[in-house]
Amino acid sequence: MSVETAPPICVSPPARARGVKALSPAAVALLAFGLLAGPAHAQTTGPSQARPDSGRPAPNADAKSDKSGAPDKAAEAPRPRPPKDKRTQLEGLFAALKVAPDDRSSKQIADRLEAIFADSGSPSCDILMARALAAADAKQYDLALELLDQVILIEPDYIGAISKRATLRYMKDDYSGALADLREVIAREPRHYSSMYGLALILRDLGDDKRALDAVRRARAVNPRIDGSEDLEDQLSVKVEGRQI
Repeated sequence: MSVETAPPICVSPPARARGVKALSPAAVALLAFGLLAGPAHAQTTGPSQARPDSGRPAPNADAKSDKSGAPDKAAEAPRPRPPKDKRTQLEGLFAALKVAPDDRSSKQIADRLEAIFADSGSPSCDILMARALAAADAKQYDLALELLDQVILIEPDYIGAISKRATLRYMKDDYSGALADLREVIAREPRHYSSMYGLALILRDLGDDKRALDAVRRARAVNPRIDGSEDLEDQLSVKVEGRQI
């Protein structure tokens, strides 16, 4: 897929272009959207029994109840709904992100999205990923890249590792490698807005303002509140269209 036609969606490439703020980590409290909350099991008890010495039926006894003592079906606890899968969670979060009323709620949703994309589903990958992140924090970028290569070899579709590698390649001024990784992320999740924003920054650095403007607009169509994106769009629109939005 070419850069020009790649549609806009785990770690955001750092915004090193002048005048653009760095991206914050792109997450929602699950309870706000009911993504983890399921119906609690209702606790029911059978009819209370009369005390042996009372000689009277239990107060809640039903004269028409089944003599077998079987519980009333209407009183049975409801079955919990199955948890929503990752794709369903993503759909709900992206829909909520687009209409988030303020920066705080937008960041909560974005953080939750980042958490989903960071989940490899593989214990081996999680260990390698943790080591790669530690190496990157220590500015041991070559080691971090080697570890990320191993992660991606094990899980080729792991967006979190691919986007993190794009970040490190960008930091090492390997624009062609970063662009290749960003295309891979976007191909797997067209709404990966942080990758689209990173693409816009690289294209702006390379002097391709027209395609950079298109990329940042696609990113903002998914997440209108990306930190620094409004300023970048303003700058590029002046250069490309001769006007400020």
